[in-house]
Formats: sequence, structure tokens, C-alpha cells
Amino acid sequence: MIKANVILDNYKWKYKIKNPSQYFKNRISKLNKLSSFKKKKQEFSILLTNNVEMKRLNLKFKKKNSYTDVLSFPLHFSEKKNIYIGDIAISYEIVNQRSKASNFFLELDKMWIHGYFHLIGYDHKKKKDFLKMTKKENLVLNYFHKKN
Repeated sequence: MIKANVILDNYKWKYKIKNPSQYFKNRISKLNKLSSFKKKKQEFSILLTNNVEMKRLNLKFKKKNSYTDVLSFPLHFSEKKNIYIGDIAISYEIVNQRSKASNFFLELDKMWIHGYFHLIGYDHKKKKDFLKMTKKENLVLNYFHKKN
């Protein structure tokens, strides 16, 4: 089973999501129902933060002096029952700005799913890898946001 720990680092997230931990618990529960994720034993953390912290993290860990939408920090640490796979950080300002032309929850899901795929080994350095990663991300997004 996949599990996410949510860390709220910026109060602005509460304007859009009343209970971030419950939101991600529901999303992860749905993800766990997809056949390709059913047998995964993974745990990761999601930091809901702002542009200032994203810029600091990006400079410290990626040597880039700019803010960004999402950062992933893969870590494969094996425990008895779970495997901790790493951390994801997401910028409120960027999700909120993009949601003006879309939907806040769709944009948030795009960010954390993108970060999650980085944690499990996907990247987009080459075009074929980008296409493969995007296809998988879109499958999950469509599952979350399909029209009934």
C-alpha cells in the first residue's frame, strides 16, 4: 500500500484545501486501487509550501537559483514493512496561478503525481522518457478526474 505524509508549510493552502492530509489520503487510496499500484509498499512525504521555500530548496539541492512548481527528492530506504521513497515539495503560488485557467485540484494532482513518478524512477531527460512518463501521469490524472 502507498502512503503519503503531508506537511503543511504555508497557510495559503488552507484557503483551497480545508484538510490537506485527508485530501491526499483519499487520492492515495484511489491510486492504490489501480492495478499497477496495488502491490506497492511505498511511503513518501509531500511538503505544501510556497515560492520562497521552493527557491531555497532548489538552490540548496539542485543548484538552481529560482523557484519551481514541484521538486522531487528520491530516496530508497528500505524498512521492514515499508519502503520510504522520498519527498515532494509543491509551490502554492504556481498551482494557484495555473488553476486560474484550469482547476486547483487538477493542477495540484498534476504536480504531486509528476513528483511521485520521479520518486519511483521516471525522468524526462530524453524525449522517449518524457513521452512514457507523461502517458503514465495522464492515466492517473484521467482516473482521478474522469467524468461520470
